[in-house]
Amino acid sequence: MNLPSRLSLLSITLMLAACGSTAPTPQSGLQAPAQWQGRTASTALSAENWWQQFSSPTLDRLIEQARRNSFDLAGAAARVRQAQASAVIAGAPLLPQLKFGLDANRQRLLHGNGFNQLDASRRERTSSSFATRLSASYEIDFWGGKAAARDSALYSLDASRFDRQTVELTLLSGVANNYLQSLALSEQVRIAKLNLSNAQDVLRLVETRYRSGSATALELAQQRSLVAGQQRQVPLFEQLLQEARITLATLLGEPVQTLPVFDESITGLGWPGIGSGVPSDLLSRRPDIATAEARLAAAQADVQVARAAMLPSLTLGVDLGSGADTFARILRSPYYTLSAGLAAPIFNSGRLRAERDKARAEQEELLESYRGSIVAGFADVEKALNGISGVDQQRQSQNEEVEQARIAFALSERRYQAGAETLLTVLETQRALYQAQDQQVQLRLARLQGSVALYKALGGGWQVVH
Repeated sequence: MNLPSRLSLLSITLMLAACGSTAPTPQSGLQAPAQWQGRTASTALSAENWWQQFSSPTLDRLIEQARRNSFDLAGAAARVRQAQASAVIAGAPLLPQLKFGLDANRQRLLHGNGFNQLDASRRERTSSSFATRLSASYEIDFWGGKAAARDSALYSLDASRFDRQTVELTLLSGVANNYLQSLALSEQVRIAKLNLSNAQDVLRLVETRYRSGSATALELAQQRSLVAGQQRQVPLFEQLLQEARITLATLLGEPVQTLPVFDESITGLGWPGIGSGVPSDLLSRRPDIATAEARLAAAQADVQVARAAMLPSLTLGVDLGSGADTFARILRSPYYTLSAGLAAPIFNSGRLRAERDKARAEQEELLESYRGSIVAGFADVEKALNGISGVDQQRQSQNEEVEQARIAFALSERRYQAGAETLLTVLETQRALYQAQDQQVQLRLARLQGSVALYKALGGGWQVVH
């Protein structure tokens, strides 16, 4: 059966759910804070397709590729289809079961006189019969157990859908973070090569002064050591860059050999202003919180199923049939049969009571998990807001630090060339410039990844639709 057919069956079940579901919405008992402790620029919530806010065409392409090719996302989608089928199965007992049968029988007595259980006899050694029957049976859902089983399956279906959203949000956040890290490492490679070139220029100057007797062997060794250290940094960052690209390719569902070289620079990316809304909004925006809520609702329904199993059940049945000795007369002798059956559990060694207690304990466990997911969601947003605020404060001074370190290095190099400054000053300004430039890239990466973390903490623009 194709997917549209399966969905049409599911729609019937969902209509039954809309007509008969009485399961209450779970309550966590927790009070959301009135506002976030972390600083936020506005109360506007994050937009759908949040990655587009970074204004990076390459990131947009990578995100779409991950959504198409991710094995984890495809697996989550398959689990949703499994839950859809389970929901149809769970809703089926709410409607009568119909069966149609067509029987044909032929007996022939090979020898002897026959006996009472045979239709064939010595006088008529061959006997033929044909019969048809339409049967219907229905168990009345007095105690709501079957409706609760259907509700449990539907809530589990919701949980599977929310799980898929969680997988997608985690995947896309991982793609964004690894892409940004790749850009940052590319920039660090560029800075390391630039500082290596600067160090080599100073080394040539020291070698010239050493040959003329104006510089000592110690100064020459110190500068050569600095050049060697800078040379070591370049392959280190290139190694880290390749590892980041391998991780990114894995998230995209392809080998790293097919990943192109990125032509974007991390300095060309901006970060959007992300409003965090109010804490109470988070309950309807985080798919993991929605998953916990749906699983708790399913557990509540399971408790009702376990209770109903301890009570009597009534089954009604009707058969319409007809039969004849020849197939042409099969419909000439119709008949009907009505039946009713009442069954009640009497002794089962406490199994049904234990199943009810188990369902209650599972409900209590999932309630605590639901509460924990809410508190963890609040903490994720607070951490993201605190991280963004802290990085922004650091960046206010970082640009000035880089600029002044660049000026200091240029001045020390010229003064050393003129003999007015020692090599130690040049070495110190070189190290200070490199560290400032490297820290500037790291802060920019932290700020960009902070935006990704906030988007993820807020649910990525996705919202629960009830």
